[in-house]
Amino acid sequence: MTARPSATHQHAVLIGRFQPFHIAHYTLLRKALDAARCVVVVIGSAFQARSPKNPFTWQERAEMIRLALAEAERARVIFVPMRDHVDEERWFAEARLAIDAALAEQGEAATAAGSTVLIGHVKDATRDYLHGFQGWTLHAADRSHSASAATVRDAIFSGSKEAPEVLARAVPAATLAFLRRWMTTPLHAALAQEWELLRQHDAAWSVAPYPVVLVTVDCVVKCGGHVLLIRRGHSPGKGLHALPGGFLELRETTLQSALRELEEETHLALPPAELLACLVRTEVFDRPDRSQRGRTITHGHFFDLGDRQPLPDVRADDDAAAAEWTPVAALVGLEDRLLDDHFQMLDHFLGLLPRPLIGD
Repeated sequence: MTARPSATHQHAVLIGRFQPFHIAHYTLLRKALDAARCVVVVIGSAFQARSPKNPFTWQERAEMIRLALAEAERARVIFVPMRDHVDEERWFAEARLAIDAALAEQGEAATAAGSTVLIGHVKDATRDYLHGFQGWTLHAADRSHSASAATVRDAIFSGSKEAPEVLARAVPAATLAFLRRWMTTPLHAALAQEWELLRQHDAAWSVAPYPVVLVTVDCVVKCGGHVLLIRRGHSPGKGLHALPGGFLELRETTLQSALRELEEETHLALPPAELLACLVRTEVFDRPDRSQRGRTITHGHFFDLGDRQPLPDVRADDDAAAAEWTPVAALVGLEDRLLDDHFQMLDHFLGLLPRPLIGD
């Protein structure tokens, strides 16, 4: 159901990544505040590792939004952090549960059909989530400002002489003050270096006569309550934990590529035939925005080595600065230190997080 918002709604919901919060976001937030007494702001990609695409924690993004509001309005806004998931239906189910739980903590009634309005701007397929909340009223607002998060991030990291003017036009005054402070930190300098590397990567592919789709492989190797991770030795994601993997070479299958990358990055001390016997399944992960390096489709290979002891020897090499067996129980605590969507892949294969019950 699509309708104009009205003050008769009990709750308004605004969903976004807000990386960072800009004028177009602010306009939608104002519509949400006009539409309902209580506004729930769902902050997506909440627990991703910092990167040029995800430079701010969800708490920092919530603070940007809070600072842009008058004091009386801040009390009407509830923030709900949401992680990404491979399974879209799971994301919808968890979002509803998280929103209702946050409302209950504030003594508010749960969202309900007819009393909840979803505010958003329908741009492209990345906004399909706006149609995933059955029973809520959808107010699809027209785009009112040219500001985009990608443009703002480019201004934050480029250091160009136009950057201050771009930022001043694109973000609320309170956000601008926040960003100016943040841009003096060592964290900004490190991410700016990574941003430049990714810019050069994009420029190198810009001469291709068609949109570039990259193909990679990643390996989830489980053994005795542990999983094999590397630490990245190079950008993007230098120093982050990651699954062993890499780009598919011209004359190999995805399975051959997975075995090669495991050998090159970890020197896993297991004969190939024995490793192949432990392959449980292979799945494709193809969310369009899953990688910072552009459209990248990866083939995840799950190997379960059982409970053998001791754990097979590993030795870091190639792109890996370290290779280590990490307890499965420790992975949730490493969520914001894992590259791209590697935590989501680990959760998909290993069931790290509880699953909500999804109705028939």
